[in-house]
Amino acid sequence: MTTGTIKLHRVLRAPAERVYRAFLEPDALAKWLPPYGFTCQVHHFEGHVGGTYKMSFRNFGTGHSHSFGGEYVELVPNEKIRYTDRFDDPNLPGEMSATITFRTVLCGTEVSILQEGVPEVIPVEMCYLGWQESLMQLAKLVEPEIPAEPV
Repeated sequence: MTTGTIKLHRVLRAPAERVYRAFLEPDALAKWLPPYGFTCQVHHFEGHVGGTYKMSFRNFGTGHSHSFGGEYVELVPNEKIRYTDRFDDPNLPGEMSATITFRTVLCGTEVSILQEGVPEVIPVEMCYLGWQESLMQLAKLVEPEIPAEPV
């Protein structure tokens, strides 16, 4: 069975700590991770090495959803996240892996994403499109500098 590999790179105008945290807080993930036209429900989340997660994306137009989950393999605060991913649908077999790296740069954080093992039935270009939309939403979450509320 052939699988696909996705490589993405993006620079965000936000500190690495904030970007890293957006990958490990369930409410944040539900806000930015689903591509346009989808909602996300986080069913279970343990954001630590060896911790597992389960979530589902629902197509808002059709109501159809697909669920997936995995395990956190490596977490280096503000630098690296590695996790596995597996769809619950037997028509989307195999285990995927994702490695996200964060590097502080002059204007914010450089984010590099490597996703491997994408099931053959999913067109790679659709994965790129989905990730690009997700990363645009991530930028809208992490880039605003909102002052603290007065006490």
